Amino acid sequence: MGLIHIDLFTTLDGVAQAPGGPEEDTDSGFEFGGWQAPLIDEVVGQQIEAGMEGMDALLLGRRTYDIFASYWPHETGRIAELFNRIPKYVASRGAQTLDWAGTTQLGPDTVAAVNELRGKHENIHVIGSLDLVQTLFAERLFDQLNLWVFPILLGRGKKVFADGVVPANLRLIEPVIASPKGAVMQRYALVGGTPQVGDMAETDQAGR
Repeated sequence: MGLIHIDLFTTLDGVAQAPGGPEEDTDSGFEFGGWQAPLIDEVVGQQIEAGMEGMDALLLGRRTYDIFASYWPHETGRIAELFNRIPKYVASRGAQTLDWAGTTQLGPDTVAAVNELRGKHENIHVIGSLDLVQTLFAERLFDQLNLWVFPILLGRGKKVFADGVVPANLRLIEPVIASPKGAVMQRYALVGGTPQVGDMAETDQAGR
């Protein structure tokens, strides 16, 4: 069974809207498009590429697909070669123009379609695609969450953990990596069960 990786760039207050450029996503008058660019450094670049090892499919929401399809087919380099070579899948409710070679639109039942992809590929990566990510969170339909947290606060914008996230346990699977400009990379695996609760007073007494 293939693995679903969710790859996200977020501010410290959880905003993941339009990290790449000013016109990427201006919904609700968002004015900080491209916030990630000033905080990219060599460590971030290296870790982004390292996280793509073994990727054999891309799963994208409609908006992210449109951005990628207008950019990557015209680029060169390791990431461009990978993205242009592997199969791409786009989750969209409406009719979609699929000009990027190797792209397939998922059927209307997103959950069933994603489960079907897990039988075809080993490492499927979801990059950005916040609306799709909310569905995957709500359905617990992911295996690994790769989260780059950048040291800025924006106050408003589309959030990573919006409504629809269900209680879940995650396990840190690699040491946290910090970049020179303060970005922190965290890689988590989804594990079973729901979060447990306790009483800190009892914990304190037991430790005495």
